[in-house]
Amino acid sequence: MPQVIVVGGGWAGCAAAAGAARNGAEVILLERSDVLLGSGLGGGLVQNNGRYTAMQELKVMGAGDLIEAMESVFTHRSVDFPSHKHAALYDVTRIERAVRRSLMRLGVQIRTGTRVKEVRAAGGHLEAVISEDREVFGGDAFADCTGTAGPQGNCTKYGQGCSLCVYGCPTYGARVSIAGRMGISEICARRADGGYGVMTGSCLLVPESMGEERLAELRGNGVLLVPIPTELQHQDLLALKACQQYASPEFAANLVLLDTGLPKMMAPFFPLGYFRKLPGFEDVVYHHPFAGTRGNSIRYLAMAPHDDTLLVDGTDNLFCAGEKSGLLNGHIEAVATGALAGFNAVRRALGKTGLVLTRETAVGESVAFVREAMDGPGGLQKTYTFSGGPLFGRMKDRGLYSTDFDAIEQRVREAGAEGILAN
Repeated sequence: MPQVIVVGGGWAGCAAAAGAARNGAEVILLERSDVLLGSGLGGGLVQNNGRYTAMQELKVMGAGDLIEAMESVFTHRSVDFPSHKHAALYDVTRIERAVRRSLMRLGVQIRTGTRVKEVRAAGGHLEAVISEDREVFGGDAFADCTGTAGPQGNCTKYGQGCSLCVYGCPTYGARVSIAGRMGISEICARRADGGYGVMTGSCLLVPESMGEERLAELRGNGVLLVPIPTELQHQDLLALKACQQYASPEFAANLVLLDTGLPKMMAPFFPLGYFRKLPGFEDVVYHHPFAGTRGNSIRYLAMAPHDDTLLVDGTDNLFCAGEKSGLLNGHIEAVATGALAGFNAVRRALGKTGLVLTRETAVGESVAFVREAMDGPGGLQKTYTFSGGPLFGRMKDRGLYSTDFDAIEQRVREAGAEGILAN
C-alpha cells in the first residue's frame, strides 16, 4: 500500500489527505496545532460566483467528500451581497468536526500537535519528515500544505504586527516549509508599493457583542450591510486584502457582514474606535483575530514553484497545494489543489505519471492559468480566485462558469474527467 504523508492540516492538507486515502494510500496527516483547517476556521464563505461551478466539478470528478462536509454545516444558501451571487455560508464553529469525521471515515491517520521541523532527503527525493519531538515519518510521496503565513516576525515585518490569529504561532511554533527545507527557492507575492505578502481578508466578531436587532437581521438574512460614514471610510484598507475582488467602493462604503456561525466581517481589519461609532456596534468585540482593530495575518510569503501536476520543481515526490501552490486564494481553491496533489502523490508512489487536469474544467484551468499568470508581468501582484478577479473573468470568457449542475456534469463528462480523482 502506498504511504503518503501530508504536512499541514488546513483545507488544502485535508483535501490532499482525503484525495490520497480515497485512492488507496495509507495516509498520515500532520498538523502542528490542536485542530484542523487553519484559516478555514475564520472562513465560511463558499459557492459564491465561480466557486459554485468549481464545487460541483469536484463532486463530479469524485472529490466531493469535503464539499459534502461543508454542506452538512451550511448556515445559509443562495446569499447575495455586492459583486457576489448565490453564496453559501458554513458554520465556522462546526466545520472542523465535520471535516475530521470525513477524514476518519476515509481512514486518514490525523496527528494534531505534531510540528514538522526537519526533512530527510537525498537530492530531490524526500525520504521522511521529522517532528520537533524527533519522530520520523517516512513515505513514498509527500504533500506540502504548510501554507505561506507566519511566523510572528513576518507579520511584524510585512504587516502591522502579530494579530493573534488562528495560526497560533506563539503557541504552536512557526510554520516550517517542507519545500524550503529541501532547498527549493520559494516565491513571494508582491504589493503594488513593492512590499511583500498580502493581508488576510476578514475578521470574526463575538455575536453577543452586537446589538440584538443587528444580530437578528444578520441571522435572518445571512448578510448585513452597514453604511460607514464618509469620515470613517478607508479605501486603502481594502487594497491590503488577499481577496482583491472586495477592493471596491461598495466594500469601502459599507461594512459587509456574513452569518458564518460567528459574524464574518469582509475587511482585513477595522479600528475598534470607529467600529463602536456605528449603531448596533457600540460594544462590539473581535473574536478573530484578537487584534482585528489593527491588522490581520500576512500571507503568500513562501509559494513553491511547481508543474501542472503540482509536483514541486526540483523534487520527484513532493507535491504542493493550497497557498503553497500559488496565489490561488480561497477555501474551494485550496480543496481543488489539495484533491489533485493527494491524487498525484498516490500516482507517484505507484510509479505512474502525474495527472494534468483538463483545462475544459474550471478546476483544471485554475491550476494552469494561475501558474502562467504568476510567471507573467505583474503576476505576483494579483491574487486569483473562482469568485472574482482575473480567474473568474477567465472562466466566463471560456464558458466555464455555470450554475446549472446538469450542464457542469455534462461538460466534465465530455472532457473525460468524470470520477477522475477517485480512480
